Amino acid sequence: MLGPARGSARRGDKRHDQYSGRRVAAPGAVTRGQDQYSGRRVAALGAVAFLTLVPVTLPVSILRAFVADRFDVSELLASLFMSINMVGAVITAPLAGVLSDRIGHRRELLVAGLATDAVLLYALTLPFSFPTFMTLRFFEGCAHIFALSLLLSLASASQTAERRGRVMGMVGGGITLGVAVGAMLGGFLGDADPLRPIRFGAAIAGGGAVVAWWLLPDVDRAGEDRPRIGTIVAVLRANPLLLAPLAFAFVDRFTVGFYTTTFSLYLSGVHGLSPMRIGILIFVFMLPFALFSYPFGRLSERGSPVRMVCLGSLAYGAGTVLVPWWPVDSIFVLMVAVGVASAVMFVPSMILTTQAAPEQIRGTALGAFNAFGSLGFIVGPATGGFVSQHIAETAGWEAGYRAAFGVAGASEALCVVLALPFLIRLTRLGRTR
Repeated sequence: MLGPARGSARRGDKRHDQYSGRRVAAPGAVTRGQDQYSGRRVAALGAVAFLTLVPVTLPVSILRAFVADRFDVSELLASLFMSINMVGAVITAPLAGVLSDRIGHRRELLVAGLATDAVLLYALTLPFSFPTFMTLRFFEGCAHIFALSLLLSLASASQTAERRGRVMGMVGGGITLGVAVGAMLGGFLGDADPLRPIRFGAAIAGGGAVVAWWLLPDVDRAGEDRPRIGTIVAVLRANPLLLAPLAFAFVDRFTVGFYTTTFSLYLSGVHGLSPMRIGILIFVFMLPFALFSYPFGRLSERGSPVRMVCLGSLAYGAGTVLVPWWPVDSIFVLMVAVGVASAVMFVPSMILTTQAAPEQIRGTALGAFNAFGSLGFIVGPATGGFVSQHIAETAGWEAGYRAAFGVAGASEALCVVLALPFLIRLTRLGRTR
């Protein structure tokens, strides 16, 4: 057991909230909901994360057939398909975080988000016009990020600060494994019919809703008063250093946008790779990312999340620059290395977000983490499409893709340089290591 028996409360585990005057659970306190999240419950969180993320990358390796060829649109518009859903995500993620902190009921909200995502994914396969298709994609992004934000909030609230690295590592591993499997399955299922992977994704999201309902008990926060909206805003304003880990969320997802869109177009356009081979390469990138997320999450409990985020970001950025220069016959080696570097920084960046945010707005902070990441995902594919197409007009497509991945890799190094002073201040304040 992690704490006292269910239904009991430990005396002395409350503290006074400096903003609202209410009493909230101390950071080390173990709630009844946290009692329930040991062993298989933590594994169930990882399983739901996996099912939530599989549909995200199903379209990656079939992007040309599913969007560009199906609607006869340019590569830039095809790239925007992987961004328009994130516009909805930027709007919805903070709302999900605020709802998590304000009203609770995380499991019910998570299930509703996954069920809605399933319906909208299936709608993308119906014979609508391109503007309607993109509108549906926008709302599908709203539903997906709503579910993901609630899942992260549920995971963060399920363990004490000392054990949060492992549960976030499990969820991070589920997220990245879902992304990896989705990319590979998309290529396999979409070889004959580009609509088949999307229908499959709808079924997976629906299955995730069922699993979440049956296996994830809601975290019991009955022992604390939930902050009002004004309190949440006041606490956010009082913690500007939270912007440092949020900057990494933006840049990391910005570069992922190049892998989900520009990378696929590069391999198919320059090297003529099939959707299945593209899916396998993305899987090779994401698999070590997934497998190492949990170990690096555990390591962040004892080591320095700041050091892990900065060093991982620099290594990941360097590998990203090399992508279009690397021989395509052996590019899987580079993909493995980049995947490991991604794992070094991913879970620690989430841990930094929870450490920089006070207890009463942790759900809101994780919603902001998703919002900044989604904003990066909007800008990433669009930037990759714009840079590659602009340079290709005068120097050819190979030069265009080299320039695009150069921009992506350089952004990681720039983020480390700009964020490091703020992370050092967080360390000196004793809020992280």
